[in-house]
Amino acid sequence: MARLQREGKVRWIGVSNFNVEEMKRAQSIAPITSLQPPYSLIRREIEQEILPFCQREGIGVIVYSPMASGLLTGKMTRERIAKLPDDDWRKNHPSFQEPKLSEHLALVESLRAVGAKHGRSPGEVAIAWTLTHPAVTGAIVGARSAEQADGVMNAGTLRLTSREKTEIEAPSELTV
Repeated sequence: MARLQREGKVRWIGVSNFNVEEMKRAQSIAPITSLQPPYSLIRREIEQEILPFCQREGIGVIVYSPMASGLLTGKMTRERIAKLPDDDWRKNHPSFQEPKLSEHLALVESLRAVGAKHGRSPGEVAIAWTLTHPAVTGAIVGARSAEQADGVMNAGTLRLTSREKTEIEAPSELTV
């Protein structure tokens, strides 16, 4: 990629799923413009080292799976998960099984409550939450239909308050 960049065939170099050590090694060869990691309310590992590193280094972060493969859309239920085809990886993934499933569905209810204040879906709130981190520059949102895409396209315009973020991140700790 560095050679292609020097030859003028590519302008920018982006990486996906790199850790800090891998990004440092890559940067010793050529500058990295962006990183694509998974990031959602239920997958927050990158907050500790990766997001601070990218912010310090000026590396844009375009997160993927902000709705956790459909789990945070508000449309995923126990019944729907039970009816997933056997070859759907989600059916046997720990996030879609107990005890995590109950935690995640409770989180969706927090997203739904915040969304109701803004006329937004739980999925939009989940996306908007990822965009509140100052290191995150964008989110890749999967959709299987035009209707699904229309339903989340305006998530970037939703501005969550600090209280709403607290409601979402720690609903049991919130004192009303």
